[in-house]
Amino acid sequence: MTPHLIVPFGSADWAAVAPPTVVGVAALVVILADLMLPRRARRISAIAIGIVGLIVAGIIALQGWHHPYVAFGGAFIEGGFAIVFEGIVIVAAIFSLCMSYGFARDDQIGGAIALMLWSATGAMLMAGAASLMMIFLGLELLSLALYCLCGLAARASAREAALKYLILSSTASGFLLYGMALLFGATGSVALAALANPPISAALFDIGCGMFLVGLCFKLSLAPFHVWTPDVFEGAPLPVTAFMSVVTKAGALAAVARFAYAALPQRDHAAILIPLWIVAAISMIVGNVGALAQTDIKRLLAYSGIAQLGYIVAAMAGTSALGLRYAIFYLGAYMFMNLGAFAVVTLLSRENDEGSRLASFAGLGYRQPVLAGLMTFFLLALAGLPPTAGFIGKILILATDVNTGYAWLAVLLIVGTAISVYAYFKIVRAMYARTIGTPVLPRFVPASALPWVGVALCAIATLGLGLYPFAPSDILPLVR
Repeated sequence: MTPHLIVPFGSADWAAVAPPTVVGVAALVVILADLMLPRRARRISAIAIGIVGLIVAGIIALQGWHHPYVAFGGAFIEGGFAIVFEGIVIVAAIFSLCMSYGFARDDQIGGAIALMLWSATGAMLMAGAASLMMIFLGLELLSLALYCLCGLAARASAREAALKYLILSSTASGFLLYGMALLFGATGSVALAALANPPISAALFDIGCGMFLVGLCFKLSLAPFHVWTPDVFEGAPLPVTAFMSVVTKAGALAAVARFAYAALPQRDHAAILIPLWIVAAISMIVGNVGALAQTDIKRLLAYSGIAQLGYIVAAMAGTSALGLRYAIFYLGAYMFMNLGAFAVVTLLSRENDEGSRLASFAGLGYRQPVLAGLMTFFLLALAGLPPTAGFIGKILILATDVNTGYAWLAVLLIVGTAISVYAYFKIVRAMYARTIGTPVLPRFVPASALPWVGVALCAIATLGLGLYPFAPSDILPLVR
């Protein structure tokens, strides 16, 4: 009699990974539609299928709220923490797709959208990862697709950006993987829950933690692991840059938070994490100082992102429950104000010109006052001025840093914010200043109204979160 193969995973396990599975399947549907539909219908169908798939995945994810489940023997945990990060990835991917109407050639668009969806799938797997192997699987799925997407623009700088990202990211992945190997050697398990037990070798464990965090700090673009970010952001196509600025950070931040809050032994907790808080402090200054000299908006927003992620990681200093809630709140606020700024740049883009040069904003306040006003609003939010979500988020981070005994981080946050005001004001001045001899570009009507939808929704969310700050509860990460 033939023995039956007993599958160790049930329907509940597969239901836990349903949201990333739906996004991954949507990418396959995009590829099939691209093969079957006429060329003129491929672009809009790929974007529509991608957006619908992401919305369906978001609805499925919300159904698991308040119903945490440990799936696949502890490798993946679906619950409030994972759902919030999955939601951030989904929303960011939808807004990025709204900017993708002019992205790539007609014969490339299906593959490009599919790669973007598969990259989002990897970030969603990282959101629920509770084992070292699941973190690495999600990270590589996230990164491999981005290597290809960065080189899709028809210019040499895009190929250069893709090559830089491939080489440096592979190096960081090597640090991450080697750190994981050391952690496995120290604990005898790849589960994050095993890290909370006293390790067999303290030295092996400490070195493994350090290398693991180095790899994640690279993905978060935290200084001094940030040098790739401005060049890659500048060279990559605009929708890809917008996507990377949030989705990559959300996936890596989920892994850092679960590691910091739920996986480390209490006796070594503070000592292991103090380098992470120092890196966050350096990022707040380096990012804002680096933004001062930029004349390309994509590079400026890259340096801005370095500083913003420094603020977010600083919120988790002391690993308090409120600190994690405020970090997630600020990540959501950063998503809206950052993607809103990228959507404005998309609306200024012309054929063979992404509109990211500072000259593209010259006289915008007189050519398109509504668009200039919205861009000013997003820049004020990034600078942390009221009544925006950026202001409220920074106030909450200051409060939690002071309460947990990390007042020096709060001081550096204030210094970094003061520096950033000048960098953002440079763009505002270009939009409203009347400078003799500066060419004023004519008004341009974009090929699609989708970026306008993104700009409007991001502005509403940035203002709404500023007036009514909402930080979800029930989000403490678990590993067992």
